[in-house]
Amino acid sequence: MNDWIVPDWPAPKVVRAVSTTRMGGFSAAPYESLNLGDHVGDEPARVHRNRAYLMQRLGLVSEPLWLQQVHGCEVVMCGQTGPTPRADAVTTTAPGEICAVLTADCLPVLLCDRSGKQVAAVHAGWRGLLAGIIESAVASFSDSPDRILAWLGPAIGPGAFEVGSDVREAFVQSNPRDAQAFFPGRNSRWMADIYQLAANRLARCGVSFVGGGEYCTHSDPERFFSYRRDGRTGRMASLIWIDN
Repeated sequence: MNDWIVPDWPAPKVVRAVSTTRMGGFSAAPYESLNLGDHVGDEPARVHRNRAYLMQRLGLVSEPLWLQQVHGCEVVMCGQTGPTPRADAVTTTAPGEICAVLTADCLPVLLCDRSGKQVAAVHAGWRGLLAGIIESAVASFSDSPDRILAWLGPAIGPGAFEVGSDVREAFVQSNPRDAQAFFPGRNSRWMADIYQLAANRLARCGVSFVGGGEYCTHSDPERFFSYRRDGRTGRMASLIWIDN
């Protein structure tokens, strides 16, 4: 699985997690090749084939609960049926249920407790971070925050994530420590470190361990989709589940 990313974190052995890259699938340009998003204009048959390949390669017995991500702070329980939930985080305590989020620059955050009884996947763009998606996801755990582990998956790096002064001001007003996650860019704009912004929120929640955060989707076109770089592009998945 060396073309995908397996988190390096002290999770219990029963917890499985992975972040896909753009490699290994069946879609054609500009979605080549492992596009897992069904909302970006790719041929539905190829997305279906990519998702089937994902399940086969990981040995999954049930399909992930794919979300309609809306940059909000809603958390849903995995295993539900019916319409695609409008949410940006999904959690479960049931072995075999697969939590997943799709990204192409936004930050995927994977969470588990130290006992391996609950896991969650979080989609955290800057709007979701401001809305409180991390706080909502941590609050969904029955265990205390100091027993929760977090891993930050591939996202746009601080050298490429340019935002306006309004975004910086909103973060700093929410948490003055967030000023450290911004540095001046061009034309009165700012460069933002989304990894640091997420880590700040996790720390404020009392989460005991934060790992990952070493990738930049924007600067590595061979490995990662990037919406800011390419516009029309695919989506990668970050998944977490409890083994049966």
